[in-house]
Amino acid sequence: MIQSETLELLEWHRLCQHLSTFAATKLGAIAARDLTPPGSQVESEYLLTQTKEVYELESRLTTGLSFEGIQDIGDSLERAELQGVLAGEELLAIATTLAGSRNLRRIIDNQPDLPILTELVAELRTYPELEQEIHRCIDERGQVSDRASQKLADIRTELRKLRNQITQKLHNIIQVKSNAVQEQIITQRGDRYVIPVKAPQKDAIPGIVHDTSASGATLYIEPNSIVPLGNQLRQLVRTEQAEEEAIRRALTEQVAEVKPDLEKLLAITTTLDLATAKARYSFWLQANPPRFINRQTNEYITLRQLRHPLLVWQQQHEQGQAVVPVDLLIQPEIKVVTITGPNTGGKTVTLKTLGLAALMAKVGLFVPAREPVELPWFDQVLADIGDEQSLQQNLSTFSGHIRRIIRILEAIDKPLDGELGAPTTDREWGLGAMGRLGDGEKDCTPPPHQSFALVLLDEVGAGTDPAEGSALAIALLRYLADHAQLTMATTHFGELKALKYQDERFENASVEFDEATLSPTYRLLWGIPGRSNALAIARRLGLKAEVIEQAKTNLGGSTDEVNQVIAGLEAQRRRQETKAAQAQDLLQQAERLYKEVSAKAANLQEREQTLRASQEIAVQQAIAQARSEIAQVIRRLQQGTPTAQDAQQATNALHQIAEKFIPQPPPKPKQGYIPKEGDRIRIPKLGQTAEVLTAPDEDGELTVRFGIMKMTVKLEDVESLDGKKAEPVAKAKPAPAATPVTPTQPAPAIRTSKNTVDIRGRRVADAELVLDKAISEATGPIWIIHGHGTGKLRQGVHAFLRQHPRVSRYEAAEQSDGGTGVTVAYVD
Repeated sequence: MIQSETLELLEWHRLCQHLSTFAATKLGAIAARDLTPPGSQVESEYLLTQTKEVYELESRLTTGLSFEGIQDIGDSLERAELQGVLAGEELLAIATTLAGSRNLRRIIDNQPDLPILTELVAELRTYPELEQEIHRCIDERGQVSDRASQKLADIRTELRKLRNQITQKLHNIIQVKSNAVQEQIITQRGDRYVIPVKAPQKDAIPGIVHDTSASGATLYIEPNSIVPLGNQLRQLVRTEQAEEEAIRRALTEQVAEVKPDLEKLLAITTTLDLATAKARYSFWLQANPPRFINRQTNEYITLRQLRHPLLVWQQQHEQGQAVVPVDLLIQPEIKVVTITGPNTGGKTVTLKTLGLAALMAKVGLFVPAREPVELPWFDQVLADIGDEQSLQQNLSTFSGHIRRIIRILEAIDKPLDGELGAPTTDREWGLGAMGRLGDGEKDCTPPPHQSFALVLLDEVGAGTDPAEGSALAIALLRYLADHAQLTMATTHFGELKALKYQDERFENASVEFDEATLSPTYRLLWGIPGRSNALAIARRLGLKAEVIEQAKTNLGGSTDEVNQVIAGLEAQRRRQETKAAQAQDLLQQAERLYKEVSAKAANLQEREQTLRASQEIAVQQAIAQARSEIAQVIRRLQQGTPTAQDAQQATNALHQIAEKFIPQPPPKPKQGYIPKEGDRIRIPKLGQTAEVLTAPDEDGELTVRFGIMKMTVKLEDVESLDGKKAEPVAKAKPAPAATPVTPTQPAPAIRTSKNTVDIRGRRVADAELVLDKAISEATGPIWIIHGHGTGKLRQGVHAFLRQHPRVSRYEAAEQSDGGTGVTVAYVD
């Protein structure tokens, strides 16, 4: 009972309703609206994997998974099993469902790395033969078609002839008795053909009156001459209906034979649709996949920027306010978190957000929080939120809370089957405890039963005397710290704030309040309890100062000091958050600059590689062209008897090729004036002439003497007696090793549409014209498709290639390229 109460309190049905809008089929929407959390972590992880695979699959596909044609055929299957006859529309729905399911399986089978979905659709049996039979017998309107049986086609042919005969006779009567006819039309009453006759002229056209107009002026008469034809028509119609029913009955029997497989097909497609709805809803929420952690291995609950999914929907679809996210980072040793702060500050919303996040993870939905999303798998989510006051049951607010808390404690104290991590026997607990205690200590007392439950309590202990309510709240939270995995409670009791400093399993949090605007910010602050804002609000609103001071006196100085300490902590937190935000901005700027520099460096490197590649290509092209020209010179020498004149011409041609492709050596630099030992030089700056004592060294300095003085001067500061300037000595740099250009192996020839010539079916003369053009435009080998046939075309092609000057050789193509039906010609 408390489980269903919790779902109602957390408004789980509203979230499921939102989820159902992302379903593609009627059954998928129903499954989404009735979604309930599973009972084991294994099942939750399986559902999460389903959602992840669909999420990945939808990101690969351009239009997403298509459930087109899949309908709810459950009632039709039940009627088929009970030997009812399905209507044409029902049979057509079964056929489209089979086709849609087959399309789903084909899409999933064509995608790699989807083991769960592939295993799921592997059991789909779509019966294409049944689908084809239904489409053969039932047309797009759901009617039995003529091709369903030869008997039905013959009956309908007779019906058409008979109707034409009846209408023709009626037209003749209308023409002959035009004065007695009200309108020149033929109509029907029931299944009988009639004509409208003026009431006073009814004796002019004897027959059966089937209807009368509202005014009584017109009678709808079936003339006696066509009554036998009408009777015959009715009998044929009954025969047609009987044949149609027989055809539909045969199809229904085929459906009934495979009913179990079709029911399984419906279950699988509904499961796929539900998983797709979860993936699409998660994408819309900008949510991330959760990971279930084990709190006993010191893993933190990590829910950063967690948003309430219903508030996100309200913001997007109902023009609600912007959603303020909360950060929930809970250490593994923390069992109870108490949230304090003013009313309407967001305490209850925080409880509901955590509860919905735990439920969403259990059913395989992503959680609307920033990555990583890490939280335990709670076997139960139990909540006491809101007011359960009831006049009919004579329950006060306090009594209603206590009744619900009693049900929560009963659910926690009842062990669940397959509880993860719980010791199975007292002996196992004792051995584990001995391993954790120090030497010489023994504690084999089993701990109290601890449920893997998440408990959410709103205004714990409220609704009664503050002193008693506070004492009861403290006792209740201590009990839950011993028996529940995690408890989060909101309160206004100041005594609960001190529990953190008495028990390491407790933690404080508060919702921030802006005293300047007298409004909450909805931000959740950790480690700092909320302070009372009643007096501050009263002062801002204009309550008399003496009343405020009297209230402070009644509270006592200790309360004011505590509030001042809390205010200082809040200010310090704000300063730290400001500095953290500034540091984050600097980090983002540094990352952005690093990315820009890296991108520029990558572009420069790419340009350098491109330039090298283009230079190498140019060199290779030059080498290839030179080889080609040299080969042509050699070929001209080989043709006929070479003479001395021919040899001279060949030599001249080779010299021209060398001048064309071999780069000229750079001009030698002009040698400047270099003074030697014993030379007389002039030093313009000093206006003196001097004798060189030592030649210039590596740094371009030399020792000179003029008169009795010796000094060292720079080479650029001296000149010869005839005015030649001395050039500075350039330091010798190691010459880079010349990279020998080695001829590269020719790239392997690749067959394309541009170097392939298809001459099949042509005569040899026509083929030669096509080949001559292709060889003249070719820059490499060409593939000539001539086929096998009689072999005359191939012989003609080979004879043409042997005498062509540009073809160096030819051979049959590889077996994969056509074998002897294709010839590869290598063109110089």
